[in-house]
Amino acid sequence: MSAQIDPLVVSQVAGLAQKARVAARQLALMSRAGKDEALLALADALDAATQQIVDANAQDLGRGREKGMAEGLLDRLMLDAKRVGEIAQAVRDIAALPDPVGEVVRGSTLANGLQIRQVRVPMGVVGMIYEARPNVTVDAAALGLKSGNAVILRGGSAAGSSNRALVATMRACLEQQGLSPDAITLLDGGGHDAVRALMTARGLVDLVIPRGGADLIRTVVTESTVPVIETGIGINHVYVDRAADLDKALTIVLNSKTHRPSVCNAAESLLVHEDVAEAFLPKVLAELGAAGVVLHTASEVGEHAQAAGAAYSLASESDFGTEWHSLEMSVRTVPDLDTALEHIETFGTQHTEVIVTEDRAAARRFTAEVDAAVVMVNASSRFTDGGQFGFGAEIGISTQKLHARGPMALPELTTTKWIVEGDGQIRS
Repeated sequence: MSAQIDPLVVSQVAGLAQKARVAARQLALMSRAGKDEALLALADALDAATQQIVDANAQDLGRGREKGMAEGLLDRLMLDAKRVGEIAQAVRDIAALPDPVGEVVRGSTLANGLQIRQVRVPMGVVGMIYEARPNVTVDAAALGLKSGNAVILRGGSAAGSSNRALVATMRACLEQQGLSPDAITLLDGGGHDAVRALMTARGLVDLVIPRGGADLIRTVVTESTVPVIETGIGINHVYVDRAADLDKALTIVLNSKTHRPSVCNAAESLLVHEDVAEAFLPKVLAELGAAGVVLHTASEVGEHAQAAGAAYSLASESDFGTEWHSLEMSVRTVPDLDTALEHIETFGTQHTEVIVTEDRAAARRFTAEVDAAVVMVNASSRFTDGGQFGFGAEIGISTQKLHARGPMALPELTTTKWIVEGDGQIRS
């Protein structure tokens, strides 16, 4: 594959990665106090540069509107003073978290006197490949610094101006503190060849994390020769059980869908048990319609949507497998929990699944049988988030089953090494 990549781009990416490896060695030796001091300085620098960052983001938004970017994607891209402040606060929150580096995972003293312990250590150099989410630029940089990793950031071109402003601010801040600015590197330009060079830089880059749409994630997973943590799209369901508290169900569905519809932990599909459909559907469809949600309904739900005055169309099978990223939602009824589980197995993406029920047996069965990184009982899907889980900012939500699953934060950016201490023991 490397023969198909522009050799000049490969050389440029290798040069950036080599500098990042040198910076990573410096970070690995830093104390928690040193890393936290650097993070707090980064947060202050971002606050001070708010206007420059917002101005740069306005350029990205202007280009996005000219190209007809969807409103949901524009919302993901947009930075205003409030959001920059929230990003800076997330960095401070990361500084306040425990440092995973050096944590003893397990250990023991063997009968022969050898002392063994497994400790957390940084990954080294982490490559992030993501789309138009400039907050990810700072989250990844801050989590990388706290966990002792250098990061190479490859954001989408739609956020190019924003990412350049954010990374320039952070690199200047690191340099002012006597730290290597190469701890945070923006891989800018080079097109698809640069992305492919990053994810095939095995030996220079230790880990790649893709974050974005299905096509991006699939490409990185299938073409990377560097180890990958797979983050996934979120075709998430809210299942309203026959034993649901319908008032709870109404607020959970609305929050899951409308709180921020462009993000991966928003609900995309609603499943309602037939026994409560007559009581629940008129209310929930009217509320969703009033919130501007366009419904894609199974035939048995269409008459309820029409009566509720909601915008709707009859759903195709592909509608139930769509991550809308917008105020759209598919809706159907199910005769029982088995059918709900089968539907989720068919169309879900192992991200977040929600059951609303007062039947503890149904809840236990749902949590045991649903194959997802996060399963919610009587709570909004929007809580699948590193910050909401108390992890600080997250670097992504993993839907794979190896090493990390669910919201990934500091521990997931470490690996371990075994340290064995003896006093002259030899093996007989």
